[in-house]
Amino acid sequence: MLSDPSNQAEASVEPIESVGTEVIAPIPIPEYVAELVTRAKAAASRLATLSAAVKDRALLAMAEALEEQKDALLAANELDLEAFGTAPEKKAMADRLRLTDKRIIEMAAGLREVAALPDPLGDMPKMWTRPNGMQVGRVRVPIGVIGIIYESRPNVTADSAALCLKSGNACVLRGGSEAIHSNTAIATVLSEAAEKAGVPAGAITFVARPDRELVPLLLKQDRYIDLIIPRGGESLMRVVTEHATIPVIKHDAGVCHIYVDADADPVMAERVCFNAKVQRPSTCNAVETLLVHQGIARNWLAPFIEKLVEAKVEVRGCPKTCQLSSSAKPASDEDFGKEFLDLTLAVKVVKNVDEAMEHIAKYGSRHTEAIVTSDYPKAMRFLREVDASAVLVNASTRLNDGFQFGLGAEIGISTSRIHARGPMGLEELTCFKFIVLGSGQVRE
Repeated sequence: MLSDPSNQAEASVEPIESVGTEVIAPIPIPEYVAELVTRAKAAASRLATLSAAVKDRALLAMAEALEEQKDALLAANELDLEAFGTAPEKKAMADRLRLTDKRIIEMAAGLREVAALPDPLGDMPKMWTRPNGMQVGRVRVPIGVIGIIYESRPNVTADSAALCLKSGNACVLRGGSEAIHSNTAIATVLSEAAEKAGVPAGAITFVARPDRELVPLLLKQDRYIDLIIPRGGESLMRVVTEHATIPVIKHDAGVCHIYVDADADPVMAERVCFNAKVQRPSTCNAVETLLVHQGIARNWLAPFIEKLVEAKVEVRGCPKTCQLSSSAKPASDEDFGKEFLDLTLAVKVVKNVDEAMEHIAKYGSRHTEAIVTSDYPKAMRFLREVDASAVLVNASTRLNDGFQFGLGAEIGISTSRIHARGPMGLEELTCFKFIVLGSGQVRE
C-alpha cells in the first residue's frame, strides 16, 4: 500500500552500491525521475507515428516473453508475498498481489487480445465544409505520456503497458512497493521484448525504486507527463489530489450496491447477488452493500444469507436484517459506505426504491450500482437517477469491465466525470486534434 508522503524521512536513504572496490552512491531521486520522464517523452513522439503492424508485432512478442519467463516472474512474486506477510487482515490485498500460472497466462492472453483490436489512431469520425470552402475534421491521436500509479495487482503492469502501446502513448508505470519485485520483473520482460520488435526505448518506462518521495515528484512533471491515472485506495488518492499539477483521471474506491426490488425474480436475484460478492471479492466492482426491499426480504433474505455464510461470507446487517437471520452480525454505521474487498457484505432492508437510491447517493463511490427487478419503469428510473460510472439492471456488478463490455482490455474503471468514465479502453486513452484542408483561405 502506498504511504502518505508526510512520513518520508527515512525513504530517501538507500544502500550504497559497491562495484569492486569502488563505492557508487545511487542517483539522487530528482535526477532519477528526470531521466525517466525525459526518456518517456522522447519515446512518445516516435511511438505516435509507429505503424499498427509494428505495435501488434511487439504486443505478440511481449505475450510470448511473459509465458517464456513465467518461472522467473513467479519467483519474483514469491519475494513480494513473503515480504507482505500472511496476516488475516492482509488476505484481500495478498490475493490482488499474488501471481499464478493462470494469471500469467491471462496476462499474455490480454496482450494478444489488445493486438487483435483495431488501431484507434487516425480515426476521423467526420469532416465538414465551411462556407469559405475549407474542410474541417477531427482525427484521433495519442494523449502523449501517461503516468499510471497503482497498488498491489502486478497484472496492471502488463495491461497498462499494452493499452498505452497500442494507443500510441508512452507510459511511466509506478507500482506499489509491496509488488516491487513482481512489477520490475514484468516491466523488464515487456520492455525488452517490445524494443526488440521495434518499439522505441522508453515507451514502457517503469519506476524501479520504491522511494516514497518519488510519487509527489512524478505528479509535478507536467512538462513531460500529459495525464496521470491513479489506481488504488484512499491514501493514494489523497497524495494525488494534494500534489498533482497534471490532469488526473481517478480510478477510485468501488463501494458498489445492488438493490433487490420487491418485484425481483428470486432465483435471478440470488444468482446475481451471489456472483457479485463471491466470484472475486477483492476487486473494485464486487458488491459491498446489498439493499433489499422489505416486501421480498421476509421470504428471500434469510435463505440467501445462509447461502452466503456457507460460502464464508460475513454478513453485517441492519436491525431488520438481524431479526430475519440469526446468521447476520449487527452492522456498524461505518460498514455502510465501506469497501471491504473481502468476503464481507453489508445488508440493509429498505422500504422502497426511493430509500435505496437515497442510500446509494449517500454512501456510494459512483463506481458501479445495480438493481434487480422485473418492473420496467422502475428499472428505467434507476438507470436515469443513479449516478455511477456504470448502472446495471438484472446483472452482476462484476460485469463493469472493459472486456465484458466488449471494449477489449482496460486500464481501469474511471470514476471521474471528464472525457473517460467507466472502463477505459483504447479510445479512452486517446484525444482528438482538429485538421483543416484549405485552398488559400484567410480570415476576413
